[in-house]
Amino acid sequence: MSKTHEFIAVLALSLIGLVGCDYEPRAAWDANPPPVAEMKKAVRDLWVGHIFWIRHVVSNSAANNQEKRDSVEKEVWENAKQIASTITPFYGEAVSQEFLNLLNINYGAIKAYSEATVTRDKRRQHAALARLGSNADDIADFLSHLNPYLQKDIIRGLIEAHSAHHILQINQYKEKEYAPPMANWPMMRQHAYVIADTLTTALVKQFPSKFS
Repeated sequence: MSKTHEFIAVLALSLIGLVGCDYEPRAAWDANPPPVAEMKKAVRDLWVGHIFWIRHVVSNSAANNQEKRDSVEKEVWENAKQIASTITPFYGEAVSQEFLNLLNINYGAIKAYSEATVTRDKRRQHAALARLGSNADDIADFLSHLNPYLQKDIIRGLIEAHSAHHILQINQYKEKEYAPPMANWPMMRQHAYVIADTLTTALVKQFPSKFS
């Protein structure tokens, strides 16, 4: 099985897991104190922003609009800083910076795959996929060591599926298939919610006094 097919297989599994599911009953969140609801909304918004800005980078790359792509890319980097900063109050600036480095590696690999897809550079595509795979493991290892409520296998699966969504989107834009990326947006957004809620729930469990 090729690296591309492996990523699509992961994507298929993530779709099966999300169909007909709202991840967590809304009432469970509504019962939590305001600080938890605020944290949940903030983290969700940031992860949706992440997939939103990357989608625009990918579409502009496919259209060879480099000036617009570079402009939008600034939003990707800023968004990554904001995501990383959500853990600063709990673990400190140094740990937050380490998380940011891992997020930037993830985006760097996605960008590399996007550029290689535009130029049809198979070797660079495969290298980018390999980097995404190792990055998913690194993020999972990093977060699971930080928080006992984050299981490494679960986090790795979430990040792998997240990367697979971007890979599918890149391939669709390259082939000028514009309808599927729009149709897949609700699925990508829902998966972003799953990642965000998983991180928020773990923080609430590890630091309950900060949310009381």
